[in-house]
Amino acid sequence: MITNTTQPVTELGYFFSEVIMKKTIPILCVLFLLAVSACQAVPTASPQPSATPIFSGAIATPEASSTPPVTIRYAKGFTLAYQDNYKILKVTQPWAGAEQAFTYVLIPRGAEVPAEVGNALVIEVPVRSFVAMSTTYYPFLENIGKLDRLVAVNDATYVYNQSVREKAASGEIAIVGGGMGGPSANIERLLELDPDVIMTSASGIPELDVYPKLQEVGLPVVINGDYLEQTPLGRAEWGIFIAAFFDQEQEASQQFDALVQRYEEVSALAANVQERVTVFTNTDYQGTWYVPAGESYAAILIKDAGAEYLWADEPETGALPLSFETVFERAKDADFWLNPGFAASLQDLLAMDARYAEFEAFQTGNVFNYNARVSEAGGMDYFESGVANPDVILKDLIKIFYPELLPEHALFYYQQLK
Repeated sequence: MITNTTQPVTELGYFFSEVIMKKTIPILCVLFLLAVSACQAVPTASPQPSATPIFSGAIATPEASSTPPVTIRYAKGFTLAYQDNYKILKVTQPWAGAEQAFTYVLIPRGAEVPAEVGNALVIEVPVRSFVAMSTTYYPFLENIGKLDRLVAVNDATYVYNQSVREKAASGEIAIVGGGMGGPSANIERLLELDPDVIMTSASGIPELDVYPKLQEVGLPVVINGDYLEQTPLGRAEWGIFIAAFFDQEQEASQQFDALVQRYEEVSALAANVQERVTVFTNTDYQGTWYVPAGESYAAILIKDAGAEYLWADEPETGALPLSFETVFERAKDADFWLNPGFAASLQDLLAMDARYAEFEAFQTGNVFNYNARVSEAGGMDYFESGVANPDVILKDLIKIFYPELLPEHALFYYQQLK
């Protein structure tokens, strides 16, 4: 029986999926976010920090830096540069349409603050305490062995990570609010915790963003724009961004290089498929069916899995608002149907709309959802660890489309609806 009243639009990134999962923001607000992401328009700006000086971005030689430099290859939303004894992280796209970058200067703990950093936020590293306003940061913390530095989260209700859930339940990890769609941030509690870093996402919409309030009271808030990356590898490379605050970006970079190799090896399996299956995604909500455009995160995953996505010819990176009839006309004979919202069975789909039975993919049972790993409260691991493991998602998709290519792989994030 379906109890949820909204459908997640996963292609817009984990940022918006968390909003919808919490079900506390009116659906009209969510639909506004969809439109912003789809057209890349400039939203109403939230208060901006003081202007920071423009750095050259030059990479210091290993001899001049305390750590070997790491090069960012896939992510488009941040840069990492090295000076003589400090690092510069610059978030170049904090939200869709943002006109100003956010700069963070990471200096060794106890070191003198360089005069040339101006008004940039200076953070001593390695950080000792970390507040995460998104579940997507957990797997990257875990990868570098720093999940124990987590002192607070915005909400633990839809967390999949068992360790975080248990620590939140025992009070070892504080619940401070401030996440998208949740209660307002508990500023007093955050001031008591006095964390080294509070990491959050931003939309550029003042009513939804918490970072301006945190800035006003002097808390060290850092914006993470991972959800804006349209490529799976670009999104996963934000693990290096997080690791830099712990002086472990080299370790994270090595892990990422191994991930890239796995992803490319798996994608190569499907590159020469002669007869490609056809795929569509998502479900209708109140007369509008949002499908990912051809250059979106989900479309790229489907393409890399060797399938023909039915809206691959649409050049946008966000979501396309379509009618049921428009989707049905193009997708009625498609081979596979992916990501049908909160549906856990074919019967759930019929309860949403009896017309779903008219799709060929429904009739053949080729409907797969990303809800194989779900907590008791409904937290989906796909939205949590999936960002750090796009190679596993890709394996799942290839297994679904062309099972003979990965005979030993068992579906991890996905399951077939019965």
